[in-house]
Amino acid sequence: MTGSSVAGVAIGFKTSPQGVDWPTLDATWALAGSLEVFDGGWMNDHLADVARERGGASFESVTLIAALAHHVPGKWLGHAVLANTFRHPAVLAKQATVLDHVTGGRYRLGLGAGWHEGEHRSLGIPLPPMPERFARFESAVGVLRALFSAAAATPPGVTRPDPWYPLEEALNEPPPLRPGGPPIYLGGQGPRGIALAARAADGWLLPGPNAGDVAYFSAKRDLLLRALEATGRDPAGFSFVGQVACGTTAADRRRALAAAIALHRAGADEVILAVTARLGPDGLRDAAREVAEPLRDRFA
Repeated sequence: MTGSSVAGVAIGFKTSPQGVDWPTLDATWALAGSLEVFDGGWMNDHLADVARERGGASFESVTLIAALAHHVPGKWLGHAVLANTFRHPAVLAKQATVLDHVTGGRYRLGLGAGWHEGEHRSLGIPLPPMPERFARFESAVGVLRALFSAAAATPPGVTRPDPWYPLEEALNEPPPLRPGGPPIYLGGQGPRGIALAARAADGWLLPGPNAGDVAYFSAKRDLLLRALEATGRDPAGFSFVGQVACGTTAADRRRALAAAIALHRAGADEVILAVTARLGPDGLRDAAREVAEPLRDRFA
């Protein structure tokens, strides 16, 4: 497991950059720094409100988490997940290196292929058909690994011929603090995504739309375990991350706790508790008290 653990299960919180103002997010993350039950904080990545066809309030996620990181020293930070279509992977490698330094080596880079057609179309960002989109996603993982490598820290750098993102004597200076760079977590769901995660990732994330779906998580975990075995990798070094939505009511949080317990029993070594961002510190406090603390106590 990459993150620190609380009684066998790491517990993270997740706030969306959508539908919330800066003072509310700032206050929420300030509170998170004092809540010992949380091992880390996560954030999704959209440029508009994902619940709408297009438009809607949203902050950019990489700059946002960098601005909030000072509130949670000693905790892991991560994106679940960044859209590969939004950023050239070489630029993303540099951004991730900054976050690696800011967090003292505690940043986790979650990456997906990108999917929301409306936000891409309205902002003029290309969203290629899936075969090309996945090929670009696969190549981007290779670029990140190359630029996080020791070879990229000194001349002549790394050269990587590629039809999508070629590198020519590329350097990443200063290099990440963490040897090998930030851990890479992928969220692929299909056969190619599972194979890529088994081959090149440090962990796999249950996607937000499937939050709390234990059967779905178990099925994908089984596929990943078989893929890891086929590649000769030890599953003990691979992290499986579940997600649950804490909702807005006490009943929602009771369901979230039950789902979190079931996900851990099904093999999730970390569970992310997605908190409705507009609820602010009160929403995070409720999630900590009614979901995270009972989850920790259950597996103490």
